[in-house]
Amino acid sequence: MDVKIEQSWKEALAPEFEKPYFASLVSFLHQEKAAGMRIFPPGGQIFRAFELTPVDQVKVVILGQDPYHGYGQAMGLSFSVPDGVPAPPSLKNIFAEIESDLGVKMSGRPNLESWARQGVLLLNAILTVRAGTPASHSRIGWEEFTDAVIQYISDHLEGVVFLLWGNFARGKKALIDTSRHYVLEAAHPSPLARGAFFGCRHFSQANQYLIAQGKEPIDWKL
Repeated sequence: MDVKIEQSWKEALAPEFEKPYFASLVSFLHQEKAAGMRIFPPGGQIFRAFELTPVDQVKVVILGQDPYHGYGQAMGLSFSVPDGVPAPPSLKNIFAEIESDLGVKMSGRPNLESWARQGVLLLNAILTVRAGTPASHSRIGWEEFTDAVIQYISDHLEGVVFLLWGNFARGKKALIDTSRHYVLEAAHPSPLARGAFFGCRHFSQANQYLIAQGKEPIDWKL
């Protein structure tokens, strides 16, 4: 099956594209479109996270659950929305924590592509969603695919920082070799967590670890 994804990831994940679940996933998406369903993000952006952060550039993984389901929000990067779109509440809380943790002033710009280009894989566990219906594409195969992504990073890379926010993301810790990588866990940045995310200091901790590994830290300021 020919999947349009960045070449290093296409090679790394080649076995997944040949498995029955992936063929079923593709078939499901075609059926949704044939039925007139609007799917987010647009087709060309489904694998955007991989395009901006090739395998050998991954330094940090920020795991989300599924794409934003509002019109014009999803862009293939977890937590990110395009320029000109208001920052969702979770992203605002992420920015507030960065300001507190690093003592910087964020611009409020909601597009996180600059993080992705520095080696932050902004990965949703589910890569598509039906418009207006959160979690509508859960259990169609995406979780199996993105679990394989996490497993590949764990097995083939060294010294990656995994930021796991909320119970869903924290449930992926079992896929990660914590003797080779640095896992930071916190509450979800959603307002529903009632501020439990604040004070986690994940952004400074991630950079301290990267520097100790001889890697360039992430410039989190936008």
